[in-house]
Amino acid sequence: MLKLQYIEDLNFPSVEKATEEGLLGYSFDISVEQVLKALTIGIFPWYEEHTYPFLWWAPDPRFVVFPEKAKVSKSLKKSYKNFEYAINKNFEQVIFSCAKIKRKGQEGTWIDRNMLYVYIMLHRLGYGMSFETYFNGDLVGGLYGVNLGGVFIGESMFHTQTDASKSAFVHLVNYCLENNIHIIDCQLHTPLLESLGGEFISRANYSEYLRKFVNVNI
Repeated sequence: MLKLQYIEDLNFPSVEKATEEGLLGYSFDISVEQVLKALTIGIFPWYEEHTYPFLWWAPDPRFVVFPEKAKVSKSLKKSYKNFEYAINKNFEQVIFSCAKIKRKGQEGTWIDRNMLYVYIMLHRLGYGMSFETYFNGDLVGGLYGVNLGGVFIGESMFHTQTDASKSAFVHLVNYCLENNIHIIDCQLHTPLLESLGGEFISRANYSEYLRKFVNVNI
């Protein structure tokens, strides 16, 4: 039986010490530097609102999208043409929208005030990015995540209009193809991301991609 690791500051245990479910450890606080360091080595924070302590995960396998293998259906290609797009125009509005949206089978949100602060600060430091979908000038969908150089960590997405979040993802894929980003980490499987080309790779394989393509100074 694996013992859950206590995580202090930037001292993360090996991802190989995670439980079968992918749970690696816990901490009693969370910081911008801590999250950035974690993402570069294949670990991410994820917990339910109002729970304590903070939980850190490194699942095996990992769900990812390779930009060159992304799937865009004919209907999505048609929908994509109906929207306008922007990057980092309204990052805070995107993350707040992701936090507020109700999701099937999920009570509350994992994007609590701690997460809001961390990712807004990552955006201000140049790491956090939002990909936004507009219709007639109104924000109707989007996603946010963290750009680590050659790897993009997708965090959450939302939509208030059909295909608006999927179209934001296509926008992200195009950005990745144009900017030498080799892999989009989706962290966990969802049917939507699978329909867009998501696939499982081993944690060891994912760690190799991080070592090869991450370009972040901590």
